[in-house]
Amino acid sequence: MLKRLLILFIIPLLTACNQNNKEEITFSSWGSVTETKILKNIIKNFEIENPTIKINFIHIPQNYFQKTHLLFVSNQAPDVVFINNLYLPVYADKLEDLSAIIEKEKYYPQSIDALSYNNQLLAIPRDISTLVFYRNKSLIKKTPQNLDELIEILSSSPKYGISYERDMYYAFPYILTLKENIYSPRKSIKFYKNLEGNFAPTPSEIGSLTLAQMFLEGRIGLYLSGRWLYPKIKEKANFDWDIVTFPGTVPLDASGWAISKTSKHKQSAIKFIQYLSSSQNSEYFLSTGLIVPARIDVAQKIDNKTFLDSIKNSQVLKIDKNYRKKIDKMNKELLN
Repeated sequence: MLKRLLILFIIPLLTACNQNNKEEITFSSWGSVTETKILKNIIKNFEIENPTIKINFIHIPQNYFQKTHLLFVSNQAPDVVFINNLYLPVYADKLEDLSAIIEKEKYYPQSIDALSYNNQLLAIPRDISTLVFYRNKSLIKKTPQNLDELIEILSSSPKYGISYERDMYYAFPYILTLKENIYSPRKSIKFYKNLEGNFAPTPSEIGSLTLAQMFLEGRIGLYLSGRWLYPKIKEKANFDWDIVTFPGTVPLDASGWAISKTSKHKQSAIKFIQYLSSSQNSEYFLSTGLIVPARIDVAQKIDNKTFLDSIKNSQVLKIDKNYRKKIDKMNKELLN
């Protein structure tokens, strides 16, 4: 009886000790409610398969990079960091080179290029992002093949033939198509700004709505946006619509998982991001409809191949640590 009582007493103690001895790694990410739910499920499954590792998930839904920057400067950088290529140069000297742990042939080369800096791969790609036109087929019946044809189509379309945003990111397709430097556009920025008021609504005409809402109301013919809008339009649009590629070159972005150089748990962190980037979990993210997977095998399962066609006519932006400051300045001086 005494022996049995001792066993009953010792087993919980051993379990508690094992839990206390788990290796803990922190993981930061932004993401919608849907994405966060998927991440939590993936983390749960990872911990079941790796009982000696505990993942502490830091969800930062707003001001992600500002808050992540504070974690880095205060020496509290997460072990694993979800990041995109537009902010990658800022953290380049703080992230591990992951070139040795990736099978590059499984990923779109553009995603590898986007998440590399100074010949080092600083994040394992999760997704790639380009811009496409969501088209209201009753307003825009033809698909433009070049910018001249785009203007020709808009000239004979209803008043709001196209969307226009006072954000340089949405001017990039015009800048790249006209082969100008993104930091010194002249001809292309003039072309882009000419859309507002002539073929696209002005801020006063948009009012309190968003351009997405105007498109869903059937008031904009061509709406320039990315894959992230696809589920909403698919659910809400009650008119005949489709997706067409931009008639030129579009910017390509990528997001992925990086490891902090200061991490004391690098092997476990590597194991975790390899798990995150597996074919099975990449397919899990695809099921949200929000992303285009960077893994080629999984991307082929996407429900609209136009997003893959857009990759063929894309260009990775070559940016530096001052990219965000330069673009913010250009937004103010050129578009606002």
